[in-house]
Amino acid sequence: MTYYEKIAEARNYVASKIDFIPDIAVILGSGLGKLAEDVENPTIIPYEDIPFWPRSTAPGHAGRLVLGKYHGHNVAVMQGRVHYYEGYLMSEVTFPVRVLAMLGVKVLVPTNASGAIKTEITPGSLVVIEDHINYMGTNPLIGENIDEWGPRFPDMSNGYDKELRNILEAAALRENITLYKGVYIGFTGPTYETPAEIRMARMLGADIVGMSTVPEVIVAAHMGMRVCAVSCAANFAAGIEDKCLTHVEVLDNMYKASDKMCALIAAFIEDVKF
Repeated sequence: MTYYEKIAEARNYVASKIDFIPDIAVILGSGLGKLAEDVENPTIIPYEDIPFWPRSTAPGHAGRLVLGKYHGHNVAVMQGRVHYYEGYLMSEVTFPVRVLAMLGVKVLVPTNASGAIKTEITPGSLVVIEDHINYMGTNPLIGENIDEWGPRFPDMSNGYDKELRNILEAAALRENITLYKGVYIGFTGPTYETPAEIRMARMLGADIVGMSTVPEVIVAAHMGMRVCAVSCAANFAAGIEDKCLTHVEVLDNMYKASDKMCALIAAFIEDVKF
């Protein structure tokens, strides 16, 4: 079975469980699963039930696709993602994004936990991602191009849609939520970056660092989806403070920031018009 056929089978399975086309998809990062609880009349599909859909193994990722109504829009909410460091191929990491695009999703909202490189961005802060640096050493579009999905050489100059970012910033202002802007640099993980790597990332122009999102955004751009990505700085990146980094700290700060993140995403989705 070809990759295209696997995507189509997964798409058909999900479509058979719902009677609407989702406009917006949200990918919930570590510790942010709470948003899915507010989806109205939800159809909940465990990842293991969807043909060929990769399973989340990272802590803080529930592994469920939740579809329903959320603040006036039909949505698909991914409670958890998979990462390159889990041993998946890039084609598997981005498999869900392909399926969502084929379902009819027009706007993708990836969220994530990140480490703050810019010291003004303190732990618990929310950041709208303006651009990214792909430092993962690979690209999910390497290999045969399927013209039906997108061009061989997609443009990434507006990978993080400027109009959607403006809507998010206006929503943050209305909700009295401080929202920083920043460039995200993606490393593979699973190790946290070294202090030297963080110094390098700062010189390259990065403000926050993480282990996800970049492949998803590249594939979303390839599929013609618009993207608005929001990060929660869960800690300071390596070397900024004199202490060890732990995933326990990341999850703890993400849980603390989850209400603020949910309020921002809700206000944003309410304001998106098609």
